[in-house]
Amino acid sequence: MSSLFSKKQQIKNGGCVGNFPTQDRIVRSGEIGALERIEAFFHGCAYGPHRHDMYAIGITLSGVQTFNYRKETRFSLPGKTMVIHPDELHDGEAGTSDGFHYRIAYIAPALFQSVIENAALPFIKDGVSSDPCLFRAVQRLLFDISLPHSALESDGHLLELAEALQPLAGIVRNPHRGDFRAAQIAREYIHDNLTGVITLDELANISGRDRWNLSRDFRFFFATSPYRYLTMRRLDLVRRLTLAGVPLAKSAAHAGFSDQSHMTRQFVKTYGISPAKWLRIESFGNKPS
Repeated sequence: MSSLFSKKQQIKNGGCVGNFPTQDRIVRSGEIGALERIEAFFHGCAYGPHRHDMYAIGITLSGVQTFNYRKETRFSLPGKTMVIHPDELHDGEAGTSDGFHYRIAYIAPALFQSVIENAALPFIKDGVSSDPCLFRAVQRLLFDISLPHSALESDGHLLELAEALQPLAGIVRNPHRGDFRAAQIAREYIHDNLTGVITLDELANISGRDRWNLSRDFRFFFATSPYRYLTMRRLDLVRRLTLAGVPLAKSAAHAGFSDQSHMTRQFVKTYGISPAKWLRIESFGNKPS
């Protein structure tokens, strides 16, 4: 997982000891409103008892994160997920002298209500979960907070997170009966508008389905979110263009990415290697003998 606390930033802010920065700090993603993402590092006491009207859902990247929640002391380690319910009193501090490094999202309950269709808000009573599905959903939401999310991407993350939380809170949903026609219309629209800005509202309008059930339809029939499907098709286009000799920067722009850096992050996230390395390997393997 990438980090805003790069080696250059660590040196600028006082260096690092082992895998830990040496100075407390917070980096925000830039969003202000119903969904905010931050990455932070703290030694000792990070913040005193407080409460807010949003969910606080995050993962510890390194160290031990300790907090008092519902009259008990909780511990979050790498691989676990923190879920602090709105309006619940809590604090936060480092569990060891090394400090702790984490990412967290603040999400308005109204956003979840738009997804869960008037069901009860999910409540994780212990404040810390070991569930792997929830961890993966939060990890994807917080993968790189230096990049702004498109509306389609945010909607996909929100649905995935809500559906990971509900069973952990004992909320049983009726089995989803997908509408293949609606999902297929949305899929074809993505192919026809690959390089433009696409929103879930737009896909819902052209398919005649409400936005969240359409997103569920798409996952049901095509095994991924509309946003992820769009990203993969754009990466397919980048690969075709670069193999045809188009420079990476021009390929990224033509395929609808904001810039080459954005495309590269998505490429590495998808294929595990950089586009430049992939191109060298492909070009070498396809040289005439």
